[in-house]
Amino acid sequence: MAEEIFLSDEFIRKLTAVGEVDILVGVPTLNNRRTIEQVVNAIQLGLVKYFPRERVVLINPDGGSNDGTPDVVRSSSIADFRTLLSLSPLRTIHRITTTYGSVDSSGSGSAWRTILAAADLLRAKACAVVSPDLESISPEWIEALVRPVYKEQCDMVTPIYHRHKYEGMLVNNIISPVIRAVYGVKVREPVGGELGFSGRLACQYLEQDVWHEEFVRAHSEIWMVTRAIADGYKLCQSFLGPKIHAPDHSIQNIVATIQEALGTLFRCMETQEGYWLPRTEAPQQAPVFGFEYSSGVEPRRFNRKRLHTMFQNGVNQLTPILESILSTETLGQIQEISQQSEKPFHFPDELWVKTIYEFAASYHHSVMNREHLLQALTPIYRGRISSVVLEDQRADTEQIEKRRELLCEEYERQRPYLVEKWTRKP
Repeated sequence: MAEEIFLSDEFIRKLTAVGEVDILVGVPTLNNRRTIEQVVNAIQLGLVKYFPRERVVLINPDGGSNDGTPDVVRSSSIADFRTLLSLSPLRTIHRITTTYGSVDSSGSGSAWRTILAAADLLRAKACAVVSPDLESISPEWIEALVRPVYKEQCDMVTPIYHRHKYEGMLVNNIISPVIRAVYGVKVREPVGGELGFSGRLACQYLEQDVWHEEFVRAHSEIWMVTRAIADGYKLCQSFLGPKIHAPDHSIQNIVATIQEALGTLFRCMETQEGYWLPRTEAPQQAPVFGFEYSSGVEPRRFNRKRLHTMFQNGVNQLTPILESILSTETLGQIQEISQQSEKPFHFPDELWVKTIYEFAASYHHSVMNREHLLQALTPIYRGRISSVVLEDQRADTEQIEKRRELLCEEYERQRPYLVEKWTRKP
């Protein structure tokens, strides 16, 4: 058992009163009163419908909400299960709330660590974590995240969502294909916000002395997925359907998003290079549970002209910095395409992948302050997104998927280039 000093005495007392459980579902919150009742009810329905005989608990680590979110979690209940299901709950669904924040006041690290510690103390066999601000969650999400662990002996379940073609740009253009090419596992959504995992994997995470590290606190999911791969745990994926957040869901500044997400990804590559550097086998597909289906999703809109202008201005203004990060050839090609007009404009896959790999290697070699280095990627990313939006404007789902696969294959093809740049002394 990992040290428990970050857990309050009251929280430990409540966990002890529950005893051992089969399934644990975690919902970290911070001022989510508007949606939390819907989320908690969907979780309870899912547990009763699909796991009526199991011992279950809902854990709610709260970051200090001032809108009464924890009170809603504690009082939320389904008055009459018989009106919703053909059966009634055979066991009590325990709900426990606690306040986190002793490890970090930003990031998600403390919430995740609290959930993992609870899973360890309660000896949970299968766990799931879901976002608190969802409008699209259904009881079926709980089965999709828990059953592959509880019944199929998987150790981690990552989600697959039905997205609009312009959603998930950072994941589709960098994070997912990098993990596929570098770590050798084809996983669609390594940072989805929803995860399922086994109790033994939860214990393994707790034993890692990384919970004070910024890269783990910033994007725990990326670290958890790559750590599970590197340690040889069995991964799978489950289709959840559309993911719709509440309208007031905060949208983070793209500069901060890139700094946090890619900073975590590149740091994971550093700390786990003993696993991925010598790897030579072709990437393997993580098994998929459930059936993908199409449904209406709200389109995401981009101001392509503004993206293109910011790309051009950024490349021009940051040239002295980019010279320290990118090879002369790569920077020259980026400068060349930055002179193209908005229409037609094309940022080739080959150049994009080479750019990302050179940024990763320069990050590894600390050629400059790492935050500044990641900031310098932002205008180039905007150029790439401007190109993708233009090219995919009239593309259907099949064409989008084909282009995504070609990009992933380009990341795989250039993997030796990353290894060369990564291991070469600057």
